[in-house]
Amino acid sequence: MNDWLNHSDYASAPLSIPTLVLSLLLAFLIGQTIAWVYMLTHTGLSYSRSFVNSLIVIPMIVSLVMTVMANNLVTAFGMMAVFAIVRFRNILRDTFDSTYILWSLAMGMACGTQRFPVAIVGCLLTATVIFYLWVTSFGTRHRYDTIINMHWSRSLSDLEELRNLLHRHSRKAICASQRSHEGYEGTDLSYRLLMRDPDRMDDLLTELRAMQGVSRVTGLKAEEESEL
Repeated sequence: MNDWLNHSDYASAPLSIPTLVLSLLLAFLIGQTIAWVYMLTHTGLSYSRSFVNSLIVIPMIVSLVMTVMANNLVTAFGMMAVFAIVRFRNILRDTFDSTYILWSLAMGMACGTQRFPVAIVGCLLTATVIFYLWVTSFGTRHRYDTIINMHWSRSLSDLEELRNLLHRHSRKAICASQRSHEGYEGTDLSYRLLMRDPDRMDDLLTELRAMQGVSRVTGLKAEEESEL
């Protein structure tokens, strides 16, 4: 069987079945690693099972393509013509998903050209960098985490007492909205806070409701100012 496989290949370069199998198996293992990294670090609403499966299969296919094109310029141009005819239209919802596609392609090329050390080291280092970005939440702009809305019935000159209370509970307090109009008693205020201790939000709301001139107090957690 092995002799038939070797002698039925008429390519310019001899085929090594063990090397081919090793390339595909290594591409499969690296694809599994990429898929696991994606599943562990992915956030947001754009998760897709088919995309995860693609991350496993793409390195194997690219490895096979690189093996077919090895030392054969005619085959390489023919493969380019095939891919020019077949159009793939798939919009990636998350911009970071394109990074995983490029990662899969590069690993498949490394396996297909039998650059096994490059494939293994490149896979491990890239995975380490992605885990670092995920663990440290690198790039996140976290300016506030709480929104407080209330009605202030006292004079605006007395707001200093309210600000002191907010600053006792927060590192930063910004008045995002101040609404009042003719015929309307008091002022509606909305503050954005970066809490010193997010778990003490109920204590802040209790103190606000107990303050003279404050009513209709509502508080809610704010989302981070970044894309998930």
